[in-house]
Amino acid sequence: MSVTVCLVPANTIGYPNGGGHFWEYLNWALALREVGARVIWLEGVDVDDGDDSTARRRRWRGRPVGECVATLKARLEPYGLADAVALYSMNGEPIPADLAQGGLDLDAAAEADLLLNLWHSVPPPVVRRFRRTAFVDTDPGLLQVWMTTGDIRVAPHDVYFTIGETVGTSAARFPDCGIGWHYTPSPVCLSAWSPARAEPAAAFTTVTHWWGGTFEFQGETFSNDKGAAFLQYAELPSRTSARLELAVCFGRHLEEWRGRLEPLGWRIREAWDVSATPEQYRSYVQGSRGEFSCVKPYCPQFVNSWTSNRTACYLASAKPAVVQHTGPSRFPDAEGLFRFRSIDEAVRALAAVEADYERHCRLARALAEEYFDGRRVVTRILERALA
Repeated sequence: MSVTVCLVPANTIGYPNGGGHFWEYLNWALALREVGARVIWLEGVDVDDGDDSTARRRRWRGRPVGECVATLKARLEPYGLADAVALYSMNGEPIPADLAQGGLDLDAAAEADLLLNLWHSVPPPVVRRFRRTAFVDTDPGLLQVWMTTGDIRVAPHDVYFTIGETVGTSAARFPDCGIGWHYTPSPVCLSAWSPARAEPAAAFTTVTHWWGGTFEFQGETFSNDKGAAFLQYAELPSRTSARLELAVCFGRHLEEWRGRLEPLGWRIREAWDVSATPEQYRSYVQGSRGEFSCVKPYCPQFVNSWTSNRTACYLASAKPAVVQHTGPSRFPDAEGLFRFRSIDEAVRALAAVEADYERHCRLARALAEEYFDGRRVVTRILERALA
């Protein structure tokens, strides 16, 4: 497929320790390349020179911008994308020459056949530079609330996609913002996520952030707090023979949460110790027995029917996934992928996986091949976006 796609990830340049966050977008890039597209990786920076215009003083989210750019290119280099990086300015100021050196600029990026935008905060003037634009919603329910309240103003695009299966349907308990949303699964590059066998003593794991606070919408309070969701299942290890491990970005709170959860049977890891790079994250997922994960409470409250890219990576690695129910889904249940609504259901799901583990490993990979194959996903995206 002879097209050029300018892919806009959500601030990977400002989150160098987020190996899983990086794979959310790397899967798109690799899948696009596998179907023959040329990929440009477009990142935004907000350069604040202050009183000193040297590269040493310029900073982006607390880190020197030059260091951020170098780290991004180093992350992309093993995948042949280091030379595909283009930068744009979040505040409209020119990108300094020393930062742009060795990469593409926005003028070159804007020659692409399609802007495939996965970040809601790309400035409208940047989006308008492109001849054809597609937006992909990766926070179904929460994004539409933000758009309704005016906290987020997504620039106009030609076509809109979402990874929430219910977005824009009567099953969703949130508005569609008057937009015609097209569902797409979150893609996984199957060639990069091959089946892997774990050690017999491996645990069911997940990689996550813990805190998210609450928000108000239409007179109700909703929780964006993953920690609150997991605490409802704090007693789960005492009710299953499966080993359970959480890799969480705890930072200075690591020992506090170890003290709270490890006596209950959980193993607790600092996420940045096991998943800071794309390679570490993949190794951690593929070294797991499977995934066990709760979701942010607003997901089942809103019925957004969301399946994470992380879960797709576990499935592609032939790892069964036991994850919290978020709403009706087209994906088969209890066949490599299990969804629970209560601790009793979680116990039964883990027992079912353990009772026929090898079969559920095969079914997990088959699910990824049928529903999350990146080549099929991006082909459908391109066909609709470029029609």
